[in-house]
Amino acid sequence: MINSTPKSRIMILDDHPIVREGLTKLLEGEPDFVVSGEAEDIPSAIALLSQLIPDLLIMDLTYPTGNGIDLIRYVRKDNTRLPILVLSMHDSFLYAEQALRAGANGYITKVEAPKTLVRAIRKVLAGDIYLNDETASALLKRSLSLAKNAARDEHDVLRLSDREREVFALLGRGLGTRQIAEKLAVSIRTIDTHRENIKHKLNLKNASQLLQCAIEWTKAGPE
Repeated sequence: MINSTPKSRIMILDDHPIVREGLTKLLEGEPDFVVSGEAEDIPSAIALLSQLIPDLLIMDLTYPTGNGIDLIRYVRKDNTRLPILVLSMHDSFLYAEQALRAGANGYITKVEAPKTLVRAIRKVLAGDIYLNDETASALLKRSLSLAKNAARDEHDVLRLSDREREVFALLGRGLGTRQIAEKLAVSIRTIDTHRENIKHKLNLKNASQLLQCAIEWTKAGPE
């Protein structure tokens, strides 16, 4: 008997051919998935999205040119319903919050087991949000803490932009200016500018206060 149940059409955006091929084999092995298209960069993805009209977009966050967070925002301007699942090599605690705030429906790292990815896809397709338990717990804890203290805390991190919060978190993890610049592929001068903006927005007087505040904020994350 032929199965007439329509399959969910999934589009893959990743700049590594091996990753795209591996994902395609994994998803095509499921009875309810079909890979409708692949893209290796953001311009190609934008062009394909309007042609393919997928049921789900799986994407990474970093590319040689362009930023995945910006793409999520771009897609959300015209398509509020398309489920987006971020599949990334980056730390879920540091980047998941940014992705969700931009409009993603889930975040999973590439170190997870294939069956976990399949479960995440099905959950997002069903209209739910997917995060692993550790990340979800940490983000909830931080959200409750910020909500509780926002009215009286002059060091409100919600004032920072996504990139400033990224720099702030990396400072809290012990990285120096040069290390952060290398990690984010920007100049040292750019990081210095972010540091000054952070100090201004959080009413911090000097670099020592900035570092102490960053360390305390980062401690709210997973161990």
